[in-house]
Amino acid sequence: MASSDFATVDDIIHLKRALTASEQGRAEYLLPVVSDTIRFEAQKVGKDADALVADDPVFANVVKAVTVDVVMRELNTPGTQLPATQYAESAGSVSLSYSLPNGSGRIALWPSDLKSLGFRRQQIGSLPLWNGGGH
Repeated sequence: MASSDFATVDDIIHLKRALTASEQGRAEYLLPVVSDTIRFEAQKVGKDADALVADDPVFANVVKAVTVDVVMRELNTPGTQLPATQYAESAGSVSLSYSLPNGSGRIALWPSDLKSLGFRRQQIGSLPLWNGGGH
């Protein structure tokens, strides 16, 4: 069964901003990748994202919003500047500095995205403070 994307280019345009023709083409390519990334993260915590979307319209809107946010982060990251998270340019007395939203260029969900989706795993662990042997 082919799975569908959690958002569309129209969702991006309506929720965020108008896109250039080039951005629309890139967004169409990114949407299935981001949607499958969300599915993969859901599987890691024992959830089925598609079933949750089908069963809960509120969750469907949250997934749509997260998908749009991730795609927009990708679109807003200039491809020529991927290795840096911050950089500066100056010419004479004029100086500009930039912070890139996704300096690595990797398509990934941020911890805030995972939290919005309810996919954050809490880990409980213990570390023995003493060995109990009286040593």
